[in-house]
Amino acid sequence: MAATKTKENKERTMTQEEHYAKGHHGVQGMQKTGVLYRIAGPVVVAIGLDARMYDVVRIGNERLMGEVIQIRGEQTVIQVYEDTTGIKPGEPVENTGEQLSVELGPGLLTSIYDGIQRPLPVLEKQMGNFIKRGVDAPGLDHKKKWEFKALKKKGEIVASGDILGEVEETPGFKHKIMVPGGVTGKITEISSGMFSVLDTVCTLDSESEGGRRREVSMAQRWPVRLARSVKKKLPPTIPLLTGQRIFDTLFPLAKGGAAAIPGPFGAGKTVSQQQLAKWCDADIIVYVGCGERGNEMTEVLTEFPELEDPKTKQPLMNRTVLIANTSNMPVAAREASVYTGVTIAEYFRDMGYSVAMMADSTSRWAEAMREISSRLEEMPGEEGYPAYLSTKLAEFYERASRVIPLGTPKEGSVTLIGAVSPPGGDFSEPVTQSTLRVTKTFWALDAKLAQRRHFPSINWLTSYSLYLDTLTPWFVQNVASDWRTLIDRIMSILQEEEKLMEIVQLVGSDSLPEKQQLTLEIARMIREFILQQNAFHEVDTYCELKKSHLMMKTIFHFADLAFAALDHGTRVKDILLITAKDKIADAKFGKDYESILKNVQKEMDTQFNRL
Repeated sequence: MAATKTKENKERTMTQEEHYAKGHHGVQGMQKTGVLYRIAGPVVVAIGLDARMYDVVRIGNERLMGEVIQIRGEQTVIQVYEDTTGIKPGEPVENTGEQLSVELGPGLLTSIYDGIQRPLPVLEKQMGNFIKRGVDAPGLDHKKKWEFKALKKKGEIVASGDILGEVEETPGFKHKIMVPGGVTGKITEISSGMFSVLDTVCTLDSESEGGRRREVSMAQRWPVRLARSVKKKLPPTIPLLTGQRIFDTLFPLAKGGAAAIPGPFGAGKTVSQQQLAKWCDADIIVYVGCGERGNEMTEVLTEFPELEDPKTKQPLMNRTVLIANTSNMPVAAREASVYTGVTIAEYFRDMGYSVAMMADSTSRWAEAMREISSRLEEMPGEEGYPAYLSTKLAEFYERASRVIPLGTPKEGSVTLIGAVSPPGGDFSEPVTQSTLRVTKTFWALDAKLAQRRHFPSINWLTSYSLYLDTLTPWFVQNVASDWRTLIDRIMSILQEEEKLMEIVQLVGSDSLPEKQQLTLEIARMIREFILQQNAFHEVDTYCELKKSHLMMKTIFHFADLAFAALDHGTRVKDILLITAKDKIADAKFGKDYESILKNVQKEMDTQFNRL
């Protein structure tokens, strides 16, 4: 009996997934029209509407887009993704029977969308710089033809996630066309050629639909609030390499992991995220500007198309999807933008690609939830945020994963990096604290470091990475056997420096014992040579792991020689006068860093021998 129930549930789930792949779960009779009863900003109430939770509806005579978020008996509460100015009670509300879904297929890369996947360049051509209400446009270009290259043959049996063929979407990037979710069957027709995203490229005798003929196109739809199914989740044992020394050495992030980067205004969140987007070793970048100021988002939109991808020497936009939802856009769409971004990221993950998603910033997303919650007259939690804030943040960050997707054997990952903008830089506020509970890497930006022109302004005492232990075997195998030893030693010196600085502020550094004076000098070298990095210098903007390791080794070569000299009676003043140690900085800006550091070590040995 239990086995029969399990089988029935499995069949029901498969059918449901297939409906999701089509972009709807509506049944006959779900198109009933209601009328507006109450309007409170972005939240409206309709009566007489037959709807389910999270159904997309069209509101008023202008057919504004909205989503059902609460059902109270006869009343249906809807959050509207557009400005509700001017609509009035009595206007019609129509249920589409669909969930809020995104269109997935060739044409996603290089696109710039708003929070509900309307292509902004297309809307700009239609109506200028300001989006009018009730306007809609498909997420993909339905007219453009793509060259589809079939990889399967007639007669083959395929299932969900199997790769039917590929399209060269941008130079060098292969977009894999997959069998939609919940579909299994035998290929009856498949052919290569030029097709639009809605043209049929493959026909199946669908076993999951009782042998019914199923036509498969290059586009599919998926509801943004539902995580895409996978075959197996993998442990986070491979680092996401960023080329930024402080991230890669002290606080590494794993592929398929989640990181938070909180910081006050002016601390460098946006530059840090742009550096991560440009240099991290992910195949695809999804950048979500969620509720940020228009001028900041404009900077991203103008700079990204001009940035050169260091891997391919092509524009970085060729492997980037941008979602721009600025602070002056409707609040409800801001809440949807994060889900839109992560669904697009999961789609590329299922092709077998490594995806990094930057959300800037989740604080603005939480503020949108707070505003909607107050309109719903829900009981407020801490600082007015809804009681379910932690749950919503956890749901989002849990979609970070390194997985084996369904279908053709492959491995993909989605790494989530969320910026947080705590008011006044107060990390004890609810959004930061709720984020810390679910992310394993915490890159804390410090306004004081930014004021001292120390960039990236990551505070090494409050930041941490819980991936360090699981990633150590990878670093030992791929970089150096003493990698973890050097990292632990650096952290130990930086923590000791913090304790000593309290004494220095009271009595000055000259009154410290000589060993502690030497510790302060080594800590200074670590800060200036390892932790500081110039994002705008052509060489220092990116640092490979081998270079970071050699720089750390050279600093500790000096440290070992210095402490040995001190034990032999050399005065600390004489040790501090050694000039070779300051030449380590030359390696940061020189392309031939190996020979520079080798010469520095030789010079150090010579100068210490003289002592």
